[in-house]
Amino acid sequence: MALVKEIRSIEAEIADRITGLVAGVQERAANYRVYTRTLKELGDLSDRELNDLGVSRTTIKAVAYEAVYGK
Repeated sequence: MALVKEIRSIEAEIADRITGLVAGVQERAANYRVYTRTLKELGDLSDRELNDLGVSRTTIKAVAYEAVYGK
C-alpha cells in the first residue's frame, strides 16, 4: 500500500513538472509574439513619429525588449 502511495506521489510530481514546463514554454512564446509585434509596429512608424515618442530607430529593439521583458 505504501508503494502505491509513493508511485502516485511520484506521478503527481512528474505531472506538476510537465505542467509547469508547458506553462513556461507557453509564456515565453506569448512574450516573444508581443516582442516581435512591438518591433514591427515601431518599425512601421516614420522617423518623425518615432522622434515624437522619444525613440530613435537604432533603439527600437531595446525599447521593445524592455516593454515586454523589463530591464
